[in-house]
Amino acid sequence: MQNQPLPQFAHAPILVLITAMLMMQPLSTDLYLASLPSLVSGFEVPVSTVQLTLTLFVIGFGIAQLIIGPLSDRYGRRPVLLTGLMLYIVASALCGLANSINLLIAARFIQALGCCSAVIVARAIVRDAYPPENSARVIARASTWISIAPIIGPILGSYLQVRFGWRAAFVALGIFSAIVFAASVMRLPETNEHKNPHATDLSGLMANYRLVLGSRVFWSFALPGAFSYAVIFLFISGSSFALINILNVPTQWFGYCFGLGVSGYMTGTLICRRLLKTISPTEALRIGTGCSLAAGLFFLIATIAGLAHWSMMVAAMFIAMVSHGINFPVTQSGAVWPFPKQAGTAAGLMGALFMLFAFLIGSLVGATHNGTLYPMAIIACILGMLNFFSVRIISPRIAIE
Repeated sequence: MQNQPLPQFAHAPILVLITAMLMMQPLSTDLYLASLPSLVSGFEVPVSTVQLTLTLFVIGFGIAQLIIGPLSDRYGRRPVLLTGLMLYIVASALCGLANSINLLIAARFIQALGCCSAVIVARAIVRDAYPPENSARVIARASTWISIAPIIGPILGSYLQVRFGWRAAFVALGIFSAIVFAASVMRLPETNEHKNPHATDLSGLMANYRLVLGSRVFWSFALPGAFSYAVIFLFISGSSFALINILNVPTQWFGYCFGLGVSGYMTGTLICRRLLKTISPTEALRIGTGCSLAAGLFFLIATIAGLAHWSMMVAAMFIAMVSHGINFPVTQSGAVWPFPKQAGTAAGLMGALFMLFAFLIGSLVGATHNGTLYPMAIIACILGMLNFFSVRIISPRIAIE
């Protein structure tokens, strides 16, 4: 029998709030991308040190997911969300006031903890409020709106950088998080009707981890999702240095180049919504991972051929983002739907896997930066291949209908 959304959700703006909460992650990374080169010169530190403002954010986000998911399973989604949003607001203020790169890195780590609460709670609310067979469509619909964030974020960030400097990006993030906090206080109901008092006990936590991590269904969606996220994080962490420093794109135009590439994500979510009307989520995932491989191959072949032009990199980014726009809704819903009583834990484990992959890629981008496009192109191609084969070899028979 098909489950229905719980009655108390009928008049709550659940989808709007889910969208705003999920927007916080791309805004937290994309809004200040245009400022990364200026942080290098402003603090007089190497690129690898400035990259820590991204990679430490990823580490904080990843670690927090292992804690926030179980906390929301035990105490409910609402109190965990509101606490995290307050922490994010404070951390954004610290980022904007930072007078050293070390303080900025530390504040970004704290900011990640608050951001994580919004994202994990949003994923768990989808599982609470919508039946499994509709959750992928719900996330795809929200993702279409979420895709606006990485499009306008770099454009707004470029303007703020040129007009006011890098601190303005964190002021903007603080304002946005305050709006989400106020809306959540006024309009978000508690959606967790299956609170587990043992979710944070060591024995209960380990039991839930074993249940989720021992599930083949979980891995069949979590692994390709993680590879897909790693591909787009490659472009997120390396695009400003590649476009501004290597391909000589003016800082004020960086946001438009980045936004054009990231618009592929919106395109991918629209394609995903159409695909899910006619084919299964697993079949849609095969198409999405095929696009990921195409992006990596194109980027590497074009780089080897000497096509060192901003439009080439934007095209490769666009294809990778189309891929993630298809993969993201399917993997997010597919990895969580088998666990109604462990939705927060499953969402946290999947998110931690995403962040582990992103941390490794972000560190690799900083360590291999040599003033050419070759490191990024090679990494993109390898990730595309791993993403493609993770669906076709590891668990080809798993499906959600």
